[in-house]
Amino acid sequence: MSSTTSEQTRNGVLIVGSINADLTTFSSRLPAPGETLLGDDFTLVLGGKGANQAVAAGLAGGNAHMVGCVGTDAFSTVLTDGLRDSGVGVTHLRSVPGPSGIAHIRVDAAGENNIVVVPLANDALTEEQIDAAIADLAPHCRVLLTQLEIPWALTQHAIRRAHDAGLTVVLDPAPALALDENIWPLVDIVTPNETEAAILTGIPVTDAASAVEAGRWFTSRGASSALITLAAAGAVMVTAESVEHFDALRVNALDTTAAGDAFAGYLGASLADGYERTDAIRRAIAAGALTVTRRGASPSIPNSDDVAAMLESSPA
Repeated sequence: MSSTTSEQTRNGVLIVGSINADLTTFSSRLPAPGETLLGDDFTLVLGGKGANQAVAAGLAGGNAHMVGCVGTDAFSTVLTDGLRDSGVGVTHLRSVPGPSGIAHIRVDAAGENNIVVVPLANDALTEEQIDAAIADLAPHCRVLLTQLEIPWALTQHAIRRAHDAGLTVVLDPAPALALDENIWPLVDIVTPNETEAAILTGIPVTDAASAVEAGRWFTSRGASSALITLAAAGAVMVTAESVEHFDALRVNALDTTAAGDAFAGYLGASLADGYERTDAIRRAIAAGALTVTRRGASPSIPNSDDVAAMLESSPA
């Protein structure tokens, strides 16, 4: 698990991505089009795929650094404080005039959700801001973690710069969209769920066998590895030379919001901290499993002690 002494100074995770205020309603079911439905609860918390993954990396014990933008509205303090409170560095978090990013999330009694995201301040992120962060932090970081909730051109730019700086590039391709295939040789691990893998590859992913087929689509285009998550069916890691299956951990799902982000954040932090890849994936699976047992986005992400306890209580 541990890094060698000479590597311990480069154990950070640099997260480039979105930061949103999550406005979440909870109700027995999701309303039909045109219907008004009385709900059960409401929360306002830090969210956004980038911020959620940064929080997960911070709670995992990682040396996490967030690169993104918030606005100057009433939500900005909630967002910045939420990152700091989770141990995330905000030196390269930029405040820009106007509203912060917003996500409106609706969750039903079964834990399923739908989400509308309005980027707002997130659209102010620039290549220059990313370049400055990588120049400053690359000597101390081992992993870049990024997603697709910011403009693809910026995600692509971050991947190229991080690759050139010698960082391990982990791409969570969510929300999924068609990507420039020239990027895949620069990606060390791509982590789609079954829906995202199907959108990106055109291969319906319904089980482990089809997940392997989709994984080979990514590796045939140059990605070093594809880690496809399959919810209750676990996950499949595919490289050019091997296939490895990982079992899911059984839990009672309350809210699936941020489960994938917890998985990605713990994966990035664990790899940066020197965990073997298999152990890093198991730790990420445990983090994702615990997240669905709690309501909300960033508040549902577990700390490292809870993840360790779950792994100790679960069969290898």
